[in-house]
Amino acid sequence: MAPNLRLNAVAFISPQNHPILIRTFAKQDEHSIKYHYIAHTSLDVIEERGGKAMDCYLGLLYAMEDVAVYGYITPLKVKIVIALALSDSVVKDVEVVMIFKALHMAYYSAISNPFLKLDASMDGVQDHSPYLLVGSSKWKTFRERVDEISRVLSLTSNAVSNP
Repeated sequence: MAPNLRLNAVAFISPQNHPILIRTFAKQDEHSIKYHYIAHTSLDVIEERGGKAMDCYLGLLYAMEDVAVYGYITPLKVKIVIALALSDSVVKDVEVVMIFKALHMAYYSAISNPFLKLDASMDGVQDHSPYLLVGSSKWKTFRERVDEISRVLSLTSNAVSNP
């Protein structure tokens, strides 16, 4: 891992561009609205690149102030956006793809749970994400996995920078 690779926020966005989960890991809570803005503005860039991309990983979408925003589209068109803190070190695509694959696997594991009963009726509804209710207690494991990925990433970064 790169010595200064730090995850500031992660967003999961449905195929219909509804936010599924936006989780911030920055120390200051007043910046949480900033990451909502970043998640929504990244949708335009993802839409531009989405039709051309053969790979799930979209790469660096843009850099803004103190964060670099990267994008990923799952085969089911769920978008995952991460905001990494900008640093002087080089961030390798392999490292970012590894983060995305871990996040994708956490989401996949959550929606693949056969015992998870969604709270809303889905009669003829194609967009399942508003009904996922990620904020509910049933999705606690998914939120914990996302938090664990961030924690492990920060621990790995600290271990590399402080040998």
